[in-house]
Amino acid sequence: MKHVTRSLLAACLALSAVPAGAQSEVAVPAVPSAQDVPIAFLADLGSGQILHAREADRRFVPASVTKVMTTFLAFEMLDEGRLKPDQVFAMDRQTFRDWGRKGSSMFLNEGDQATVDQLLHGITTVSANDGCAVMAVGATGSVEKWVALMNAKARELGMTNSHFGTPNGWMDEGRTFVTARDLFILSRALITRHPELYRRYIGKPSYSFNGIVQSNHDPMIGHVLGADGIKTGFTRQAGYNYLGSAERDGRRLLMVIAGTDRPAIRTKAARAFIEWGFTHFATRTLFAAGKPVARAAIQGGAARSVPLVASRPLVVSFAHGTQPKISLMVHYTGPLKAPVQAGAEVAELEIRIAGQEPFRTPLVAAQNVSEANWWQRLRNGLAGLFA
Repeated sequence: MKHVTRSLLAACLALSAVPAGAQSEVAVPAVPSAQDVPIAFLADLGSGQILHAREADRRFVPASVTKVMTTFLAFEMLDEGRLKPDQVFAMDRQTFRDWGRKGSSMFLNEGDQATVDQLLHGITTVSANDGCAVMAVGATGSVEKWVALMNAKARELGMTNSHFGTPNGWMDEGRTFVTARDLFILSRALITRHPELYRRYIGKPSYSFNGIVQSNHDPMIGHVLGADGIKTGFTRQAGYNYLGSAERDGRRLLMVIAGTDRPAIRTKAARAFIEWGFTHFATRTLFAAGKPVARAAIQGGAARSVPLVASRPLVVSFAHGTQPKISLMVHYTGPLKAPVQAGAEVAELEIRIAGQEPFRTPLVAAQNVSEANWWQRLRNGLAGLFA
């Protein structure tokens, strides 16, 4: 097996054609004033294109943004049937001693019971530290076991610069840390793997438990068109952080703001940053969802190759008034070995836009390819001789 790179020359030539009077290079619009925002990151969910990155790989303390990993782990368990929405967990004595009324809370008392559904609403909407602990103990038997699963999920997703020490981001002498790029990886998985659960639990303006109504402190919900969260965070050690998202006309942007020293700065920066992303870039669809992008060779299959497609529309962004040169390359380790399942991620499309950081987006097999029978093996062998 070898790494195969295919340059899509025809696509490159078609996409890089420059109309008369247009610029050939991207003049990326200036980022809105981000004074006192040490870390800022903005990317397109669909393509993975990074629109702006400041200190994207700098480790920082996430505070309650940690709860996004707890939420993602719970979503994974719900989809796998390891958790049920109506499953009931209780606040036991030790968990109450450790986490009762500690920071933001659902106000769970010792002995109180809550369903997984209630705990998730408490975690995502009112940032319940106690809710995270009850979920962890109820689902796995201990906070430590839950945290181990959080870190296993981080490794699985490729979050190479992140580590979790608690389920909720409470101060732990720096054992919990993330990067903006890793939070993008996490939030992209949260939304794309679990769209229905995301809509159910993320972006709610308030939540009531035990007769206590609390508001969501998200700086964009109700103020920015299409905004639905995802999570704020604050401790004295971390400052004011934010992982946010908004969707307009089918285009979703994800944003990280971290290390600000006042909530007003975080709010102003978040709203300005997301608006900048939506209003200062034009978009172009390179390939519709399901449209063949290229073909990958297959070894030992009923077919000698399989079409590669994007599972969602491949849309790229560039500055208004420009028509930048765009080059495309397909990367995969091949030939692929049969059988190949339709929908399996088997390749990546690398997209290079003049003046911007290159990025890659997954390509999937468009159809099933079974193992070859004797006749197909003979046919493939003869075709290989004359190829």
